Amino acid sequence: MARDEKLLTLIRKAETNGFDLQRWYLDHIATEWPGDGKAISILATEGRTSALIFSHDFARAFWNRGAQMQFVVPASTYLRLNGQGEVVTITRKRFSRRTLKPDVWQYHLRQMVVSDDPLAYLERFLCSEAEFAVRTDDLGAQMSAS
Repeated sequence: MARDEKLLTLIRKAETNGFDLQRWYLDHIATEWPGDGKAISILATEGRTSALIFSHDFARAFWNRGAQMQFVVPASTYLRLNGQGEVVTITRKRFSRRTLKPDVWQYHLRQMVVSDDPLAYLERFLCSEAEFAVRTDDLGAQMSAS
């Protein structure tokens, strides 16, 4: 998926929760509105993506203050010491989480800052329950085949 397509999907989700792209664009990017398509192209190609995705207005709308959300926590592997002082590898499977906190957008902004790819971080929240079920079934099938 191209960067402008990703942005459009993210913006549409935020707009369903009250985000106004045109107002935000006029306040933060330019004094004239070029239209939806051109505005998204400008945000994607001129390096202004960060201005949008780290905007408090966008974050509040994207994570819909206080609404229940389901998202996917990716699989991870890390090292730690066990009780005997030996280094062991911990592998966590991918799982879903739900949240209801009213200030969850602040938490996610902090996580995006330390993330290697903030757009990929945001894309995790676009997964619907049906898609998650399919992905989890696929993951289970892959693991049982191994």
